[in-house]
Amino acid sequence: MKILLLEDEFMLRSSIEEYLQELKHQVVSCSNGEEAFKLCGEEDFDLLILDINVPKLSGLELLKKINSHEQSVPTIFISAILDIEEISYAFELGAVDYLKKPFHLKELSIRIDRLKKQQTHKNKNHVILTKRYCFSKSDQILYFNDEPQNLTKKQLQIITLLCENIGIVVDFEKFRSFVWDDEPIDHATMRAEISRFRKALKEDFITNIKGVGYKIEKYFNH
Repeated sequence: MKILLLEDEFMLRSSIEEYLQELKHQVVSCSNGEEAFKLCGEEDFDLLILDINVPKLSGLELLKKINSHEQSVPTIFISAILDIEEISYAFELGAVDYLKKPFHLKELSIRIDRLKKQQTHKNKNHVILTKRYCFSKSDQILYFNDEPQNLTKKQLQIITLLCENIGIVVDFEKFRSFVWDDEPIDHATMRAEISRFRKALKEDFITNIKGVGYKIEKYFNH
């Protein structure tokens, strides 16, 4: 996993970074919230490990700011704080776990392994479309930042067909059969419906193959 570590105590930061690197994780570490926010804008991370009381921007303020930019990254907070209100707020912001200092490094690795297993199970049924969009084939739900999106019946059929054919061009005949039940619908009507759907998306991941049909490319998280 590619992990961003925010911790202002030098010895603890170094210990965590070295330990996680030994476990074959890629770790980018920093000591203040502003630097961490800048890194989140420049790189993609699989996990954030954030201390709460750090300079310039607290871990809680950082996650709130990340959320306001419509980013969603699993987050584990590490802190000596015992205030239940702050801990509750951390989970309200989307934290997946909380570790109270001091903790054993092995405990942190256990929490990370559990998170990886959860993500692996989720990804078996989820098609990743963009950094923020994914589609659950089992539940027939389109998610944006893990929030279910309201779709019309035809929009759901369109996204289902495309997600069953990732990286493959879906021609108009397949759309006519799957979405319009083989009704005598012309290409212009199908294009108009798909165009309305694309305009409603916050990120357009559907590619128009002129004169042929549409497809969704395989998503690679660089």
